[in-house]
Amino acid sequence: MRNFFLILTFLFSLSVGALRAEEVKASAAQNEEIIFSQAPDKWIDQNLGPYLDEVTGKVFYGLEIARDAEGNAVKVPLVVVWLALAAVVITVYFKFLNLRSWRLAARTISGKYSSESDPGEITHFQALCAALSGTVGLGNIAGVAIAISVGGPGATFWMILIGLFGMTSKFCECTLGVKYRTIEDGKVYGGPMQYLKKGFAEKGMGMFGLILAGVFAFLCIGGSFGGGNMVQANQACEQLVGVVGKGSFLDENRWAFGLIMAIAVGLVIIGGIKSIASVTATLVPFMCGIYMLAGLFVIFVNFSQIGDALGVIFEGAFMPTAIGGGIIGVMIQGMKRATFSNEAGIGSGPVA
Repeated sequence: MRNFFLILTFLFSLSVGALRAEEVKASAAQNEEIIFSQAPDKWIDQNLGPYLDEVTGKVFYGLEIARDAEGNAVKVPLVVVWLALAAVVITVYFKFLNLRSWRLAARTISGKYSSESDPGEITHFQALCAALSGTVGLGNIAGVAIAISVGGPGATFWMILIGLFGMTSKFCECTLGVKYRTIEDGKVYGGPMQYLKKGFAEKGMGMFGLILAGVFAFLCIGGSFGGGNMVQANQACEQLVGVVGKGSFLDENRWAFGLIMAIAVGLVIIGGIKSIASVTATLVPFMCGIYMLAGLFVIFVNFSQIGDALGVIFEGAFMPTAIGGGIIGVMIQGMKRATFSNEAGIGSGPVA
């Protein structure tokens, strides 16, 4: 029953993410009678949109710190500042572990410090691939494009900087996930839910940790639907529609693309973490290789523009009159997109 519900959940989430809202030509009176004839995504937007906007405003509450050239308020989301500040503090505390421990990381991934008798369901390499499968992709492509379009080229600098500091955040997350994981009958249970509960219990704040663990687990549901499924399905469908053209069968029936993706993903996740790790360990190396080769190809083709591009990036990152409220505005865009891209501090990495 649990597996059946899991499949239905992903079918719903991925399908809705790929659907396109269709125009409703009926009158207002007719709409009240046939409201459920609307496309599911349009119905969800109309009925749940106001509530989601309210929740989003609370979660991404920001403090006004400046005004841009047009007089609009420039706000700093507290959650973004918290993630960025924590990443910087942790990196300094561990003496820039993210830059000086590449050799240790490579040995760990290769299995030098482990044996077949060690507890666990997947290998270090499979765990890495499972984590990378949610990191390399749309967040690095669409996220960068959005950051540049909103914050200007200077946002690229802050994305790279926050990404470097975020490496240490992810290291701490995954280390805590391993330290406080539970192994029962050969199955591993771990993640922020475990180390929040157990870690605070060791400090004499068991109830507080239990509440945090419950809140995190609950919010993961929304995060999985939105950032984990809908964005990917929607953007992938948009790219295909751009290839086949507007007015095509796919453009008019986007739900079909979402359904196909949901079924494909469902076949993978129904087997649990072992199935997910097996698939990602096969696909992710090719995905990363293609991604890097494509990036290098673009750089090589535009080699003569590299100097100018770097100049524009650094100028935009520190120029007071930069787009979106000066340096702070550009920094905010870079931090937001970097967080969405690398998922550092979000809690998805320790689960793998």
